Amino acid sequence: MEYQYPIDYNWSTDEIVDVIKFFEVIEKAYEKGIDREEVMNVYRRFKEIVPSKAEEKTLCGEFEEISGYSSYRTVKKAKEASAGDRIKMK
Repeated sequence: MEYQYPIDYNWSTDEIVDVIKFFEVIEKAYEKGIDREEVMNVYRRFKEIVPSKAEEKTLCGEFEEISGYSSYRTVKKAKEASAGDRIKMK
């Protein structure tokens, strides 16, 4: 994709890499499908970096605006799915 991921330049390099990984997992859920566990693992790490609901909403809103992919709907679907399920967004 040809866009920039929303990031906070106050984060460490590792945190930036992990947040980008989260957004890449969201893309993968839309483009190919992905295992529920992978979505949940990267989301848990994302929440360690972005514990604030308001900041999460802002970042995910920016990402959805530029990509068309909803982090919120993807994570919600993953939370509702059973272990071992594959998440495929439309």
